[in-house]
Amino acid sequence: MERLTQPEEEAMRAFWQLEGGFIKDVLELLPEPRPPYTTLASTVRNLERKGYLQGEKLGNTFRFTPLIAAEEYRKRFMSTFVGDYFRNSYKELVSFFAKDQKISAEELKEIVRMIEKGQEE
Repeated sequence: MERLTQPEEEAMRAFWQLEGGFIKDVLELLPEPRPPYTTLASTVRNLERKGYLQGEKLGNTFRFTPLIAAEEYRKRFMSTFVGDYFRNSYKELVSFFAKDQKISAEELKEIVRMIEKGQEE
């Protein structure tokens, strides 16, 4: 699955939030400054070509439905991100944020508790 550009990700977030919809609906959810309708339409066509959306013709317009869930995209994105920047090591990822003081000792303890609880189930 191809990586998304920032405008493509923004559009997909809107489609996930709407659980599918029309370009005009997505345009209303995008942050200011909003792209022109035609620019968003091109982005949506790219998402369709990449296999992220499926378009269904309704009258003289199209309704688009996500073909991949937000959670699935997040998992794939994070896996690629950790592989590209942290040599496939989640330990290095966490260490990076700890050294940069973006995560506190208490947050790390909470993560450990979550991991331990997950292993019990």
